[in-house]
Amino acid sequence: MTRTHADNRHAGAWTAGLSLAGLAALSPLVVSAYGVGVMTQLCAWTALAGSWVSFSGLTGYVSLGHAVFFGLGAYVMALGWNEIPLVAILPLAGIAAAALALAIGFPALRVRGPYFVILTLGISEFVKYVVVAIEASLGASGRLLIDTPDTVVLFYPMLGLAIAATVINVLLTRSRFGAGLRAVREDETAAATVGVPIVRLKLLAFALSAVIPAMVGALSVLRSTYFEPMQLFSPVTSFTIVTMAVIGGSDKPAGPILGASFILLFSELLWARAQQSYMILLGALLIAFVLLVPQGLHGLLQRLRTARRSRQATQEART
Repeated sequence: MTRTHADNRHAGAWTAGLSLAGLAALSPLVVSAYGVGVMTQLCAWTALAGSWVSFSGLTGYVSLGHAVFFGLGAYVMALGWNEIPLVAILPLAGIAAAALALAIGFPALRVRGPYFVILTLGISEFVKYVVVAIEASLGASGRLLIDTPDTVVLFYPMLGLAIAATVINVLLTRSRFGAGLRAVREDETAAATVGVPIVRLKLLAFALSAVIPAMVGALSVLRSTYFEPMQLFSPVTSFTIVTMAVIGGSDKPAGPILGASFILLFSELLWARAQQSYMILLGALLIAFVLLVPQGLHGLLQRLRTARRSRQATQEART
């Protein structure tokens, strides 16, 4: 592929992305209140899956602990609502999550594979029950948030977080930082041997991937108007994030958008009709994609596009 062709592809991708963001920004003007709610949820899942990709998709360290950052952001919002301006609470939630990621990442990132998966899930559950204990000691089992903004108002910052997560992934894939993370994924020992600062890269990426989920959690609790630790620190959130990233194509910037759109449509169709078996169906869907479409929806679309171009080239050669 020539440099000019690659530049054209990148320019086309940015143009398509900006057009999609513009259409999304205009959607509250033309869709119903229910539609705005669905769009807000889509932006939330896109941001969450994108943040997971910025760490796990690039390093190969599969985290099941991103629910802890989501829940922590919601807790910061619940504590600060009506006390601190919203524009200050959101960055505070991100800073708190990054600090927690640095604290738990230094020891946790010394292991990998299934040990890291189990450890992140365990840490998430530990923090959840710490928050439950704190709330119980204060005589509260939950917190009601009063006078929260309308869904339309919350949609725009949520859209901004989805865009930010996507842009971060695009920049990571084209930076030396991202190249170092991919080197960790391919062969961590070899990367360390040639001088890649793997400990620093992993820790920074883990902290970076925690910021946006915390902000999403803070906005989400405003939308639900009620903070309940068992729900907001639920491991189901982490499982859903991983499923979206894998189905979309876990190491591609467009993957979270595709995965979130697919799973949101899947959940809208099945949640009301098969609530008890929803997680079973979600797990079966994940297994099917891992076995049959390991590159995710993004990879599948790329293969279909390549096959179509090949057929067109063959037809043109014959004529």
